[in-house]
Amino acid sequence: MGLGLDPVTSIAVICAIGVALTFGVIALALSDSADSRRFNRRINMMRDRAQGVLASEAAATRSLSRQRSASAIDRVAGTWLPRRDLLAARLARTGRTISIGQYAMACAGLSVLAAIGLIVAARIGIVPSLVLGLLIGTALPHLVIGRLGKRRLAAFIALFPEAIDLIVRALRSGLPVSEAIVGAGHEIADPVGAELRLIENGMRMGRDLESLLWDTAKRIDAPEFRFFVIALSVQRETGGNLGETLANLSDVLRRRRQMKAKAHAMASETRATTMILGGLPVAVIGVLSLTSPHYLAPLVHDVRGIILDGIALAMLTTGVVIMNRMAKFEI
Repeated sequence: MGLGLDPVTSIAVICAIGVALTFGVIALALSDSADSRRFNRRINMMRDRAQGVLASEAAATRSLSRQRSASAIDRVAGTWLPRRDLLAARLARTGRTISIGQYAMACAGLSVLAAIGLIVAARIGIVPSLVLGLLIGTALPHLVIGRLGKRRLAAFIALFPEAIDLIVRALRSGLPVSEAIVGAGHEIADPVGAELRLIENGMRMGRDLESLLWDTAKRIDAPEFRFFVIALSVQRETGGNLGETLANLSDVLRRRRQMKAKAHAMASETRATTMILGGLPVAVIGVLSLTSPHYLAPLVHDVRGIILDGIALAMLTTGVVIMNRMAKFEI
């Protein structure tokens, strides 16, 4: 090819470019810009109004059509993905419209790109590159989804006491609890407002409030929200001043948040020690590989060195995990 590459590397580079172009074309074909989507949505709403169709019914029709198109991919992905229910719950916890089919396509595409990149760059063989590419393609989306879910959960917990205060003020003004939750959903910011508006939509469909609250508690998986649901359930069965109960709950949640922040600050030294001790071997190996690569050659080319690498990696991982567990406090 005139670049000094062997035939295998040339074929791998061509395949990588072809896969990248294919994914680019698919992305351009399946995704529009935000402005074009907003423009098309307004055009469809005006057309539906001109035809005498309610906007809600038109939106429901478009939503059903999107669900039908996505359900085929979800069914295909659900045949080989393990623990589909748990994956669907993790995706719903992010607050984003990510289907199982989209998640599976992202994992497959990332696995292919990672394998091709390892074949071209690392040259460790086809089979090890495929195995590492599959590991990267499955682990990286899993970590990203978990990170998005934790971030949304932290934002929900930080804002939830304010939502309870809004509900308490509505109850003290004489509104029923369902109307108080609806009002708080329209006044509070997301993600708490989004979850409360989902409860409002469920009540409009005829479902009872308690079942909707428990469904939301399962999706969010936050003990603070479960406290709220339990308080409403107990008050409905035994009676009492619900406003005072929720006001006390809001105060408890704020104290709990302060205690978590204090524990997090006290464990900062342990976390810093973990980062230093865990990153020091990696930094030393990086420096030696640049200054004296022959010094590390027995650890890569000798079987005994590879065994010592595995033992050292297992010991380092065990130490980091133990120190992380010591730095976490359940409150």
